[in-house]
Amino acid sequence: MKDQTRHRYVQGIERAVALLQRAVDSSAELPDPGQLAEAAHLSAFHFHRIYRALTGETPGGTVLRLRLLRALKLLADPAQPVTDAALAVGYETPQAFARAFRQAYGASPSELRAQPERVAQAIEQSSRAPTPAHEAAELRVEVVSMEPFRVIAVRHRGPFDGLDKVYLRLFEWAATQGLVEHVSGVYGVLHGDHRDAPPEGVDFDCAVAFDRPAEPGAGLIAEQLGGGQWARYRHVGSFDLLDDATDALLAHWLPGSGRELRDLPFFHHYLDDPEQTPEALLRTDIYLPVA
Repeated sequence: MKDQTRHRYVQGIERAVALLQRAVDSSAELPDPGQLAEAAHLSAFHFHRIYRALTGETPGGTVLRLRLLRALKLLADPAQPVTDAALAVGYETPQAFARAFRQAYGASPSELRAQPERVAQAIEQSSRAPTPAHEAAELRVEVVSMEPFRVIAVRHRGPFDGLDKVYLRLFEWAATQGLVEHVSGVYGVLHGDHRDAPPEGVDFDCAVAFDRPAEPGAGLIAEQLGGGQWARYRHVGSFDLLDDATDALLAHWLPGSGRELRDLPFFHHYLDDPEQTPEALLRTDIYLPVA
């Protein structure tokens, strides 16, 4: 059963990549996220995150790589004008094409074409997805049943480097309510992958649970976490490495677990105070909703 589940995940992502490949090769309209998730037989709720974990790139990154790969093959023909190659792979202007090309290969299309050996290297480079940052280390994952519990949260949208100020605001509110001594847990709720977020960012809930009833003040929300079964993995180290740890769970543990993700956000349980604990020793439990 577990091998079948792993094979299904891998095959599903391969179908999504093939759908993108066909669109790029035929200069057709790109499939939308829902169509990609449907091709992969995965829920659209977590598709983007699973795709990145298994391929090492986003769907948009795959499209860019495949477009540039097709362009490289066109430019290998000395008679192919650069402008025609740019238009053939979906760029509206040669300037936009040149910028993407230089960013990927460190040279303009004309400069690269003048060096056939570099063209061959670039084709080889773009023929495969990048290696994911996470490693297939042994992952000690527990599947636990959790009773639902209530948290008070601030919903933050924007860069993650400002989250400490959001948690400070939450604790300042708790102090005015006489609740600081009643904090029973500090959490973070992920509503998307901030690494690939648009300029306005993605939602992230900075949340606190209390051991006594509490009602949210102005600008705060109450929400429920837990309920049902959750895969729990304890990460020890920098908060900056939580994304890599989550990708490792999705790429290496989930496909072979025989489990499916439910359509609920992932969340973190922060077990240590970063102001009192060395970064390398910070403990965070990562929770994935499973069935």
